[in-house]
Amino acid sequence: MQRATDCVLKHGFVRVLYSVNTRNVPAAINRVNSSMLCRKYTVLPPPRDKEEKAMLDRMLRVDHAGEYGANCIYAGQMAVLGRTQLGPLIQNMWDQEKIHLQKFNEILGENRVRPTVMLPLWNIAGFLLGASTALLGKEGAMACTVAVEESISEHYNSQIRALMEEDPDRYTELLQLIKEFRDDEMEHHDTGLEHDAESVPGYMILKTLIQAGCKAAIYISQRI
Repeated sequence: MQRATDCVLKHGFVRVLYSVNTRNVPAAINRVNSSMLCRKYTVLPPPRDKEEKAMLDRMLRVDHAGEYGANCIYAGQMAVLGRTQLGPLIQNMWDQEKIHLQKFNEILGENRVRPTVMLPLWNIAGFLLGASTALLGKEGAMACTVAVEESISEHYNSQIRALMEEDPDRYTELLQLIKEFRDDEMEHHDTGLEHDAESVPGYMILKTLIQAGCKAAIYISQRI
């Protein structure tokens, strides 16, 4: 029997409604992320000063933007390939990204962090990227997935290193959250490789261009 998990997260900046089809998501992911999705808890300590507040705001803003963009990319892929044999696989990955985005929406609301003003642009750009690479076929969609998820994973790793150097005991819950989401992104990256991402013509050129766009989006989202 299909089971759907619906959560509506409201706060001063964003109102999001997603229905997550948990039938297609692996059981282990359901156990971990479904409980996280609808559970209210604070992962950030009270900021000690304006500098720490600014640092955490930048970190959360860009993480939220990254998950938002990933959702738009998978939406574009599903618009093109949703009725093909690849559709269920893309949907599984998208369902996980929906959970990530909902959690960051919750954290931003709890901590009064303003999302990046670039969300409308990332919405359009992400969907077009997902749809255009999907038009290249399964291999093009998977190459896009590899490029994007590798960029997000590397960014999460840099945040983990920064928090570990700063004060790992102070940021225990945030570190746990980022590590869990990083592992999901790496799983998507490996899935793309397993489904012939590297066989698309011009793979390295396509990957380099996409990752350059991801780096630019990260840089901008941290600042505005």
